[in-house]
Amino acid sequence: MSNHTHHNTTTFPGLLFLLMGFPGLESAPHWLALPVCTTYLLSALGNGTVLLVILTDMSLHSPMYAFLGMLAACDLGLSTALLPTMLRVFLFGLREISQEACLGQLFFIHTFSIMESSVLLAMAFDRFVAICYPLRYASILTSSRVAHVALAIGIRGVALHLPIPFLLKRLAYCHTNILSHSYCLHPDVMKLACRRSSRDGIYGLFVVFSTMGLDPVLIVLSYVWILKTIMGITSPDERLKALNTCACHISVVLLFYTPMLALSLITRLKLQAPPLLHVLLSYLHFLAPPLLNPVLYCVKMKEVRKRIAAKLLLSQRVSSGG
Repeated sequence: MSNHTHHNTTTFPGLLFLLMGFPGLESAPHWLALPVCTTYLLSALGNGTVLLVILTDMSLHSPMYAFLGMLAACDLGLSTALLPTMLRVFLFGLREISQEACLGQLFFIHTFSIMESSVLLAMAFDRFVAICYPLRYASILTSSRVAHVALAIGIRGVALHLPIPFLLKRLAYCHTNILSHSYCLHPDVMKLACRRSSRDGIYGLFVVFSTMGLDPVLIVLSYVWILKTIMGITSPDERLKALNTCACHISVVLLFYTPMLALSLITRLKLQAPPLLHVLLSYLHFLAPPLLNPVLYCVKMKEVRKRIAAKLLLSQRVSSGG
């Protein structure tokens, strides 16, 4: 009877989870707030600038820049979803989070993460069409089709993760309720449940394999075809130019998937790794892309860099004139 009562009371709205920072650094959280805030401000400034320039400049309304704007929006949403609890932990030392807030945060984190993966797949398809079928590029990637792709990306991310908070809400939690990070993640919360049905695990695996498992495979296949086409180009200069148009996207793909792949290998192979490594890989997976993606694209894409420089120069002239 006592066990049964304990299981039921843990599903009440008063259930709290405890967030964690970096292992071994819990006693000094305040100074960690500085890099957290700096990372968010830089990522928000970079992605917000890229998104604003693409939306306001009509010359950048091609499919390639439209996908870049989607990527910036996903990065902005992902970093914003991570920020509230990270500031609570590192700035104020507040580790408690309600069940409703935790489930809401993990929904937005996973949704924006899946949407970013989908955008990277769409950008790989854009490069595939541009290199393999350059004469048909404008007829294949029309404005309406790009809009449909954007709608499909949003629906995919929301629909796949909408059931997860409800599935986690009905579970009973009887363990320590201590999470592994300073933000809520689906696997992290589920492992604290007293009893889990096979349906919960099957649905979680379905979401992972149909998104983070499928998207990288399709991206690799698209680049196999792209490289096959590039190797058939006789001119070395044209071959180098074609490879250069893919370099930025390849860098972004590696930045997004490599930490997740390394973390999955460590977990699946049960390798002996310190807890700090798990935490660092998770932070790298979620925080590095929003911070570095705008830098990579501004360095490689001359048009975006020129438009941003022009906007900054115009704002300086307006402020000096005022």
